[in-house]
Amino acid sequence: MFAESLWTGETSMRDELERLVAIGRLERRHVEPLLALHGAGYCFHRAWGCGRVAGLDPVLGRLTIDFAGKPGHGMDLAFAAESLKSVPEHHILVRKLSDLAGLRQIAATNPLELLRIVLLSFNGRATVDQVQNVLVPDVIRDDWKKWWEMAKRVLKKDGHFQIPAKKTDPILLLEQAVGAQDRMLSDIRAAKGLKARVLAVQEVLKSLEDLTDKPTAGREIIQALNTEIASHLKTMPGLALEGILVRDEIRAATGVAPFDGELGTVDVWNLNPPLLAVLAEAAAGKHSKILDSFRAAHPETWMDTVLTLMNDAPAKVVGEIAGLLIREGKLQNLKEKLVRAISQHTANSDLLLWLARERSDAYADVLGPEVFRAMLTSIERDQFLEKKTNKLRDFVLDDQQLIVELIEQADIDVIKDLTRALQLSPSFDDMDKRSLLARIVKAFPSVQSLISAEHVKQDVNLLVTWSSLERRKQEYHDLVEKKIPANAKDIALARSYGDLRENHEYKAAKEAQKVLMRRKSELERDLGRARGTDFANPRTDVVSPGCLVTVVETGRDHSEEFIILGAWDFDNEKGLISYLSPIAQSLLNHPVGDEVEFEFDGVRSRYRIQGIRVPPPETIAEVLRMPSSASEAAEVEPGTEPDSTGGAVAAAGQGDTPPPAPAG
Repeated sequence: MFAESLWTGETSMRDELERLVAIGRLERRHVEPLLALHGAGYCFHRAWGCGRVAGLDPVLGRLTIDFAGKPGHGMDLAFAAESLKSVPEHHILVRKLSDLAGLRQIAATNPLELLRIVLLSFNGRATVDQVQNVLVPDVIRDDWKKWWEMAKRVLKKDGHFQIPAKKTDPILLLEQAVGAQDRMLSDIRAAKGLKARVLAVQEVLKSLEDLTDKPTAGREIIQALNTEIASHLKTMPGLALEGILVRDEIRAATGVAPFDGELGTVDVWNLNPPLLAVLAEAAAGKHSKILDSFRAAHPETWMDTVLTLMNDAPAKVVGEIAGLLIREGKLQNLKEKLVRAISQHTANSDLLLWLARERSDAYADVLGPEVFRAMLTSIERDQFLEKKTNKLRDFVLDDQQLIVELIEQADIDVIKDLTRALQLSPSFDDMDKRSLLARIVKAFPSVQSLISAEHVKQDVNLLVTWSSLERRKQEYHDLVEKKIPANAKDIALARSYGDLRENHEYKAAKEAQKVLMRRKSELERDLGRARGTDFANPRTDVVSPGCLVTVVETGRDHSEEFIILGAWDFDNEKGLISYLSPIAQSLLNHPVGDEVEFEFDGVRSRYRIQGIRVPPPETIAEVLRMPSSASEAAEVEPGTEPDSTGGAVAAAGQGDTPPPAPAG
């Protein structure tokens, strides 16, 4: 096991090390670690992994180790004592070093023995992640998940291993075998709280064939669940409902009759908890059964409730609701709901994301160009939400066929109109927008003329108010000076933890870095295009940025007022809208008396322009802020210069003339 060295006996080696201590060449605290390394024959270094101790020479004061890829590596004795840890011969790391082929054979033929070796290496306890890290990819070279599921079944039957319900808890190697039923019941007794107990019961449901006395086990499990369900009924109805559902599964599997006074799903729904809140509390795998129980409890009103809920629910819940409606023969009602939400542009991003993922023949009469238009509206609307999501936007970018499939049956005029809408959309950066436009051009070459430098140029400059410009500048400053440096430290710290393949902290920090850098790029692009202005003296002969416009809905005595301001301004309560918004784009360049059509509050109607005037200064005082001097204006952003009115213009030779109002 151990290579020849100048000294082989522990007593003589100790004497030699003590001599080194006496003459001051070694500290006494290093003696025992060095003897342990010498006796074990193998060691572990954090960076170099496991190695074989090839020799210890007290005369030269060197320890020689054969690391993988670093044979004959010499280390100073004191450094070796502090940086190396002795590893016993039976340790999995040593076995990998000395007999990797043998371990692979054991993995294929006797997974029980392999896991016993791993657990003994970690003092009888190790998490699934620890087991995976030490076995993959050296020992387990194929599909780890498939191998682990097979191995887990063997472990449960053996009785010497305790498999936890949570992946983060350790697997335990037991001295004495415990029967499968006793082990499962012990796990349920040890579970704290209803959620943990439900997880333990779900593990029982996976191993029903291992129960030796199903009625006895079933009664104990059901009694334990009933106690927890009663205590959670009012405070956490969703979790209580999940407990009831898993309890009923156990009852069906074990043949146990209901207990007196037992709570059921109807007892939960009689408390009238919000359906969406109940679904949020429960595990995703139970959503379908929860919806079925809601339908059974509310046979008259369930359909209206779930149809209304669809536009507030996450995409996965939307899919479950759709499944329930289809099972109950309500597909037509579902499609009518979708058509109404899409045509009125009230569909939220999760509903549209589900529909985009689904795209089955069942919804062929729903899918079309209006779906893509509704997606653009929803993506733009998400930008103004405090907790905005990019899932729909990212899906539109990632799915290469989505846009083409949605518009392929449309008239060319409709396709051109959608192309213009995409060009004007502020929700995609230039590179992503070009990618989307290229997909349209590839399928419909006739729209190529719309995507020329002349047409794209109108989106180069952005008119913005001073306050919105300062907010973007502050966001950019915080990003560059605080968030990105902090993220860099997180990455460095996570990298120091080792093995990047399963380093979750490192992966999370790198994902955060992508988000931060993408936002940095967006801000740099926007700030480079921004032209700060106070919107003073706007044109009032036609609707233009900076004016207050009054419109009246045709056929009704209903009027609305909008103040059209910069690209980044929006305040629904104050009537402030961006000149890039769909409403403003419909109004721009039209005089008093013209009729235009646009969507407002989810309803598309025709409006007559009744008045155009300069808004009172106090109306937009909180939004607009004029710099006190030209020098302050010059500090707006590197790469911009003050114009003759104190505003900032892009310094790329664009001059002092304000850009024309965008075409309607």
